[in-house]
Amino acid sequence: MWELIKANQRRSVVLFVLMGIILIGLGFVFGMVFDHKGTGGGAIVGIIIALLVWFILSLVAVTSGSAIMLSASNAKEVTQDVHPQLFNVVDEMRIAAGMSKMPKVYIINTDAPNAFATGMSPDKAAVAVTAGLLARLNRDELQGVMAHEMSHVINRDVKFMTIAGVMLGSIVIISEIFLRSMIFGGGNRSSSKEGNGQAQAIIMIIALVFAILAPILAQLLYFSISRKREYLADASAVRLTRYPEGLASALEKISNSNIDMPMANKVTAPMYICNPLKKKGMKMADLSSTHPPISERIRILRAMAGGAGLANYQSAYSQVKGGTSNIIPGGQLKQTEDIGIRMGIASEVMDNKTTARSSNDIMMKVDNYAFINCDCGMKLKVPSNYDGDEIMCPRCGARHEV
Repeated sequence: MWELIKANQRRSVVLFVLMGIILIGLGFVFGMVFDHKGTGGGAIVGIIIALLVWFILSLVAVTSGSAIMLSASNAKEVTQDVHPQLFNVVDEMRIAAGMSKMPKVYIINTDAPNAFATGMSPDKAAVAVTAGLLARLNRDELQGVMAHEMSHVINRDVKFMTIAGVMLGSIVIISEIFLRSMIFGGGNRSSSKEGNGQAQAIIMIIALVFAILAPILAQLLYFSISRKREYLADASAVRLTRYPEGLASALEKISNSNIDMPMANKVTAPMYICNPLKKKGMKMADLSSTHPPISERIRILRAMAGGAGLANYQSAYSQVKGGTSNIIPGGQLKQTEDIGIRMGIASEVMDNKTTARSSNDIMMKVDNYAFINCDCGMKLKVPSNYDGDEIMCPRCGARHEV
């Protein structure tokens, strides 16, 4: 696994350098545009401003990125009594992944099924799952999702996506400022030398083209590597669970949901196991998505045979995708891994009504509702702000202390 982590880190460095070149190029070109004296000093100032914007955003991301992500997603930290099975599965996958510290566990109060992980290091990790996910998945499926998220943490994907996302945001912000300044008269410059007029016009055109293309180019770089990381996280997850069908079935259930997630946005979307911004009738992935097609990921997982190792995933990947490109580093493929595929655990299939009720109960637990079981079979759900000392069962009239 160490080679897989190192390969991920090398890709991160490449992306970091390429996006850094775009960022510095933006500062340089925009500085030239606003260099009224034509001395070249404006280009240096532009680069300094671009790097300053990136530094400030990076500082915020490193120190408070996880807290901001969780807060923006309306995630609430919960204790084991809210959902014991979730904590048990997270702890199992933590041990399997070799993480020394238990991640913090959060639940998002929405019926839409999804999950994500955050944290700049394995010792500061957190996992967030939706109530809808917990209500729909059986234990094997939940294990597959948690293994996928743990894999993002141990593969250092979360750290990469945070830093790369900040750099992408910096490029978008600087481009946006420049374009707005052009609209509101920032480009109306005069020169002391008539001969410079043509050169200034050329610089202006180059700057405008760069302002439009730079964010697009940076996004394509970000998306291309982010998609590969999803495949790697799937491969690592199967290695941890030894059960490809668990993750495949979970992805299928998540992709079949058309429930909106209003708490998700373009900044947080790449962190989720499946794109939370999908709309009805739209394909699960396109050129503007950080996620590869769900149907493709499922086919790869279900094409695995002979074992749950990384080489087995690579073989299934090549079979489904075609071609000879490797998703797993070559050195890792040469290592012999005898990881057999285990049997799944039989579980009860729930109908939509039962699933909705279970999801609602989980959301109520997160909101500190009290649950009282009446002798008549009625379950009373008492909100945390209830003022009375007792409550009456609406079915049999029995009174219960709160």
